[in-house]
Amino acid sequence: MHEPQVACLVTGGAGFIGSSLTRALVAHGHSVRVIDNLSTGRRENLRDLAGRIDFVEADIRDAAACERAVAGVKVVFHTAALPSVPRSMADPWTSHDVNVNGTLRLLQAARAAGVARMVYSSSSSVYGDTPVLPKVESAEPLPRSPYAASKLAGEQYVLAYARGGLIEGVALRYFNVFGPWQSPEGAYAAVIPLWLQAALAGGAATVNGDGSQTRDFTYIDNVVAANRLAAFGPAERVSGWAVNVGAGDRTSLNDLIALIGEISGRTLARETRPARAGDVRDSLAGLDRSRAVLGYEPHIALREGLERTWAWTREQSGATTPA
Repeated sequence: MHEPQVACLVTGGAGFIGSSLTRALVAHGHSVRVIDNLSTGRRENLRDLAGRIDFVEADIRDAAACERAVAGVKVVFHTAALPSVPRSMADPWTSHDVNVNGTLRLLQAARAAGVARMVYSSSSSVYGDTPVLPKVESAEPLPRSPYAASKLAGEQYVLAYARGGLIEGVALRYFNVFGPWQSPEGAYAAVIPLWLQAALAGGAATVNGDGSQTRDFTYIDNVVAANRLAAFGPAERVSGWAVNVGAGDRTSLNDLIALIGEISGRTLARETRPARAGDVRDSLAGLDRSRAVLGYEPHIALREGLERTWAWTREQSGATTPA
């Protein structure tokens, strides 16, 4: 695939996915601007890119900030969002305001500025808790949390703009992304960074439910690759589609605990809590459409991704003893 060097905007670029994408874009010679209000993102995630990117601290719900951010940009990677199913159950309005209203503000500004394409970070949560596996894009979306509904609404705005000829657009439905730079801190942290930190500190793995629920854990490098394919693939093939981005494999939380113990050499104790409202039981990405539309293949499997993330976690902690 030919990847021309262009001016890019990464919304939420100080977050886990956004900063990883920003790092890859800079490495491939693109000029990159980041907009982030730092509500969940962290400046430290971009510390190695100081002086190499244009950083705008602002909120995508601010129309004027969006206009400034998209000026001179050809491709927008829209990763900014207020994440977390539990957070959205407690505060649905803010999830809607950021994830839907913020997306529409950004679309308006991007179209007015002549942006060529927007790549939208959506979520596998839009599928809901249907028993059919794998999850395929032609299935009826059945979101079961305000977060999932807000991601579906944002995705549909992007695709409607694309199908209406207002701007090229593609939506990537991520499945449980993990990897370096993902924070274990905060009330809404994901399980892999939490459990790797627990392995490092000798703590316990907190499991909501019985642990037999499954997820398609997807290493961050696969997600970055999908974003680049979506941004620079031919419009006639890519624009207007929602596609899954996953590993195409599923792992139970119980098996994940065992695998983390195996990789870290440290047995994790368990702390069981009740299942969380809004969570889905099982998840697995069907990849036929993403292969056809993007030419996507997940090249880093769960074990290798966990090994890389464990090494990074130890490095960040300053650990010098053998794993």
